[in-house]
Amino acid sequence: MKEIENIKYFALLEEFETSDRLLKLGFGELQNINLSNDFYFLPFQLLSQGFERFMKAYICIGHFNKHGKLPDFRYLKNLGHDLEKLLDEIMSNYFTNYEHPQFYIDKDFIETNSDIKELLFILSEFGKLSRYHNFDLITGNTKIGINAKKLWEKFENRLLDNDDYEKLMDVNLCNEVFHKISNHIIILFEKFVSSLSRQFIFKCLGQKGLQLSTATVFDFGMLYDNDYGIEDYRKQTTKYKETPKKVHKRTVIDEIERKLNPQFKSKKIRKNDYEGDWPFYADEVIVECRQKHWCIVSIDGYDYALNGSAKGRYKLENPHDAGMAILGKNTSDFTTIALDLNENEKC
Repeated sequence: MKEIENIKYFALLEEFETSDRLLKLGFGELQNINLSNDFYFLPFQLLSQGFERFMKAYICIGHFNKHGKLPDFRYLKNLGHDLEKLLDEIMSNYFTNYEHPQFYIDKDFIETNSDIKELLFILSEFGKLSRYHNFDLITGNTKIGINAKKLWEKFENRLLDNDDYEKLMDVNLCNEVFHKISNHIIILFEKFVSSLSRQFIFKCLGQKGLQLSTATVFDFGMLYDNDYGIEDYRKQTTKYKETPKKVHKRTVIDEIERKLNPQFKSKKIRKNDYEGDWPFYADEVIVECRQKHWCIVSIDGYDYALNGSAKGRYKLENPHDAGMAILGKNTSDFTTIALDLNENEKC
């Protein structure tokens, strides 16, 4: 079996590592988008670069596995920055059947899902031309790129229903809508990357492909239906790391108040007993309603705000912003449960 020269092998390894970090940071920056942050340029830049580098590295390994040598400069140059063209090259030449039902699921998703095609098109156009859309307008360039942000927002708007539009008008609920949007998009991207990454895991790209992917795309390749949309990628972004989290560690006095204060109603809820879509990372929480108005949830000994009034009064983060609830999954049912505790005489 032919070997890849060490310098080229480590260069490929670095490309896989770079693409992995770019994609995860891009996902995190998408999750950072909210009412006060509409800086789409950053996730567009990270994701267009991340997908391009990942697919080019994939093609290099696929070419080596198929022909016993790495592709030359002209081969990759001809593919350019066009994500659709790169994907077509992969699917035509290097996407191999590994005789498993998951292969057909992955192949069908890549080839027929119109949403992922649309998102990749926008990112591809951004990477080719529309990064400089404003300068093209300013300088009168006749070869002007698309407005990627407008196309992206048009895609997002199609995901909204009437309830979402009402929430956007409420400062306490609007972030739920942004979380719903980013979660939908990231699930699509996770499915896409994992579909390609499984080619490495099932050795369709040879032993070298498996070796190069172990530390990076292997994680994506192990994602299946129940795993999509769970990861909070914001934790890897500078913005999230530098933002202080307003949480409260419960004290003995808090516990006494919960047990003895008749104005404090609480209930323990376990994931296994809950019939809806469980939104928290923890398997057990305690919801509490104070004086029939302020709703909090306790997770692993810390308090978080369930409604806007509790957030304002106690200066607490909500579970999503604190990274304790899965983005895109609604916690409003737990607010309702907390408020309903006032209808019962017992805690």
